Amino acid sequence: MIRHSLALIAATAVATPALIPSVAHAQQVEIEASGPVIDLSVYESVTAEPDVATVGAGVTTRAPTAVEAMRLNAVEMTRVIDRIKALGVDEKDIQTTGINLNAQYDYDRQTQQQIFRGYQVSNRVSVKLRDIERTGAALDALVEAGATDLSGPSFSIEDDEAAKDLARQRAVERAHERARAYAAMFGYDDVRVLSVSEAVQGRGPMPEMAMRAAADAIMVQSTPIQVGLAETGVSISIKYEMVSSNSGN
Repeated sequence: MIRHSLALIAATAVATPALIPSVAHAQQVEIEASGPVIDLSVYESVTAEPDVATVGAGVTTRAPTAVEAMRLNAVEMTRVIDRIKALGVDEKDIQTTGINLNAQYDYDRQTQQQIFRGYQVSNRVSVKLRDIERTGAALDALVEAGATDLSGPSFSIEDDEAAKDLARQRAVERAHERARAYAAMFGYDDVRVLSVSEAVQGRGPMPEMAMRAAADAIMVQSTPIQVGLAETGVSISIKYEMVSSNSGN
C-alpha cells in the first residue's frame, strides 16, 4: 500500500512576546499511519495573581584608583543589602547579578587624546520580594539606602504547575476539536493521536524595564505599584491520523 501524507499546520493566536516557550521537550514516540496526517501546534496560557516580585538594585561608585573604587562600592552595597534584609527578605532571595570595574576616560578635542579620569565600579543584585504588596515601599527604601540604579519590578507565579496543567487541558481540547474539524473537511469521520510533544514556558523573570532613580527624586509618598496578573502557559504539538469508521482504525 502506498502511504499518503497530508500535512496541515494550524497557527494559534499571537502569543505575548514575554511568554515565548523555552526548551522543555518530551521524547516523541512515532506511530505508523496509513491515512493522511495532520500536524497541529497549539499554545494556551492561563493568567493568575502573581505572588513574587523581582527587582534589581545597583550601586555605582567612582574613585581615582581601582582599589578605592571597589572599597567604596563594597561599603555602599553592604548598606543596600542590609536594608534589603531589614525589609524581611530572606538571604536566599538576594543574588548578585554582576560586578563591573572599568577605567574612565574623557576625550580632549584639542589634543585629540584620551585623558584618564579614574575607575568606576557597578554592583547589582536581584531581589525576590514575596510580600508584593510592599514592592513600592521596598523600592523607596533601596534608594534611601544608597541604590542609584533600580530595575523592575517583574511579577511572576512561584508555583505555576496548577496553572500549566489547566493550560495543557485547554490546549489538548482545542487541538482535538480542530483536528476533527479538518478531518470532516476532507471526508473523514474522526482522528487518532500519533504523537505529542510539549514546550513549557520558561519560569525565569521577564525582562526588567530599566528605571533610573536619583536621590533628589525621592518622594514622601510611597512609589505606587500595580501588580496586575501574571501569565504562564504551554505549547503542545500533536500529530493526528485522519480515519474513517469503515477503515478498521
